[in-house]
Amino acid sequence: MHCRPNCAACCIAPSISSLNKPAGVPCHHLDDALRCTIFGRPERPACCGGLQPSAEMCGESRGQALKWLADLEVLTHPG
Repeated sequence: MHCRPNCAACCIAPSISSLNKPAGVPCHHLDDALRCTIFGRPERPACCGGLQPSAEMCGESRGQALKWLADLEVLTHPG
């Protein structure tokens, strides 16, 4: 499966602690087309590189992907 154009749900919904990015806030490495500017570069966090698009996570729309990832963030948040 390939990433949906103009989605970036995985760069918005979850927190990314290594970047001090809180959940629900777009990553500062996203460009205007919602593409990662550090994709494939060594400074890209391992958690980002390990996350792969899937039918379950991405759903049928960007909205479904944002909801699924936001729900997962809540379920896995420590404390």
